[in-house]
Amino acid sequence: MPRLLLNLRHVPDDEIEEIRDLMDRHAIECYDTPRGPFGITAGGIWLKNPDDYARARGLMDEYQEQRSARARSAWRAARDRGEADTVASLVRRHPLRTLLVVAGSVFVLLVLFAPLVELFRAGS
Repeated sequence: MPRLLLNLRHVPDDEIEEIRDLMDRHAIECYDTPRGPFGITAGGIWLKNPDDYARARGLMDEYQEQRSARARSAWRAARDRGEADTVASLVRRHPLRTLLVVAGSVFVLLVLFAPLVELFRAGS
């Protein structure tokens, strides 16, 4: 019976390709299930032989450590060049989205705390 190696939710395409190549280089047979059209299903990379799981998991752990180190290094380099995203740069780049998120957050807080305010008014 196949065994899930990696759920593809929020996994970038370049990482999926690198993982496929990693499994191919180590002769671990796997296949993909596609992502659903509306984000309901995430898809995955499945191992054909569940006995390969321990070896594949070890390779994945090593790969993810290396990828994480590369990502941190790239972010530090971008930060040092002044190109890394900050809260201010994101607000400047997406002012309408920021306004909608803030307005939505305030609305949710008002809805959540309205009963509490009414409870305090009734008690005084």
